Amino acid sequence: MTKLKVAALQLALGGSADENIAAVSELVREAAGKGAEVVLPPELFEGPYFCRVEDEDYFATAKPTAEHPSVLAMQKLADELGIYIPTSFFEADGPHHYNTLAMIGPDGKVMGTYRKSHIPDGPGYEEKFYFRPGNTGFKVWEGPARASLGVGICWDQWYPETARAMMLMGAQILFYPTAIGTEPHDPDLDTSRLWRRAMIGHAVSNVVPVVAANRIGDECGQRFYGHSFICDERGDLLAEFGAEDTGVLVAELDLAAAKKHRAAFGFFRDRRPELYGRLVEDI
Repeated sequence: MTKLKVAALQLALGGSADENIAAVSELVREAAGKGAEVVLPPELFEGPYFCRVEDEDYFATAKPTAEHPSVLAMQKLADELGIYIPTSFFEADGPHHYNTLAMIGPDGKVMGTYRKSHIPDGPGYEEKFYFRPGNTGFKVWEGPARASLGVGICWDQWYPETARAMMLMGAQILFYPTAIGTEPHDPDLDTSRLWRRAMIGHAVSNVVPVVAANRIGDECGQRFYGHSFICDERGDLLAEFGAEDTGVLVAELDLAAAKKHRAAFGFFRDRRPELYGRLVEDI
């Protein structure tokens, strides 16, 4: 099988953990009912996006992977529905805290975890207060039909190095769970167009489909702008939401066609790694 159905979820997540997990679970079921084999919820969906402020009380919401309510709920659903669910959550590992993703397989087991590599720090996105930079390196997992799934988390999605690293590890689809919206320091700055263009650029320059899931809604004055989408290896949109839509995006990806197009473009054939040393040097 060379074709694979994937889904991205978009919804408001300003409620309690129980409410949010229930809302995500309902959309996961809807996506599976539409044939999706990999279902992507937004970043940190268990609660409101707490990183808009620095408040030590939020550390109490972090849990180890095996105990986190988001992970446990998605494990149960994945097992029941026979699907893959890349699950973003606030991880506690001893005294350390990470913005982490658990790749949950169709048997409900955690296949592995990825800890967010790039940690933003700015008005409304004070993530460095909460999260250590990830120490897992980038990850790619084998999904349905032996397709290789690469996942970056939110701020990772702006970096072409993230996408290219996952591609060099064999990724055939890139997934990006996200929590992004207005910029408190500049009310006139709308980054939704830039956000999409950055990831579509990764699709084009790596000849790979991209799936992005964002939240919506107003959370204490910070408005999350949605615009979740699925695009093919050409960067053409297969499914998209606007700024206020709630629901499920589903698209069928032709991985054999993407592989053929990737080879024909020659981007990986014509790479010159011997010239790229500057990329790994400090500025």
